[in-house]
Amino acid sequence: MENKISLHDQYKHDFSFTQRDVEKFAEASGDFNPIHLDDKYAKKSIFKRRILHGFLGGSVFSKVFGTLFPGNGTIYLKQNMTFYKPMFSDVNYSAIFEVIQVMNDKKRALVKTEIQDEEGQVVISGEALIQHDSIG
Repeated sequence: MENKISLHDQYKHDFSFTQRDVEKFAEASGDFNPIHLDDKYAKKSIFKRRILHGFLGGSVFSKVFGTLFPGNGTIYLKQNMTFYKPMFSDVNYSAIFEVIQVMNDKKRALVKTEIQDEEGQVVISGEALIQHDSIG
């Protein structure tokens, strides 16, 4: 992205994860909780089916910052997340970003980060602090 990042800029990215993505994340993270991997176990849970790892869902923020908005060269300094609802494989979600503070002298921005389901309900919400040459 070659444009300058400014206060109130917004970005939206639609995505989904497959069950294979969940399995690969379990392998990479070492989190083999059966709620993510075992149908029989998950059917007995409060969710009645397998759910994504929360950090797999939130990993979309890293993808967007590092490759799309603002893109290559982004330094990811901080992220907080609150998980409101479970996420599921093969469901469409939208990651929504809004620049809520710009620190021109350091080329940093505080960005509201949110994931919404197909009905527009928030499933993950948080804020990220990023640094990039296009900020300010």
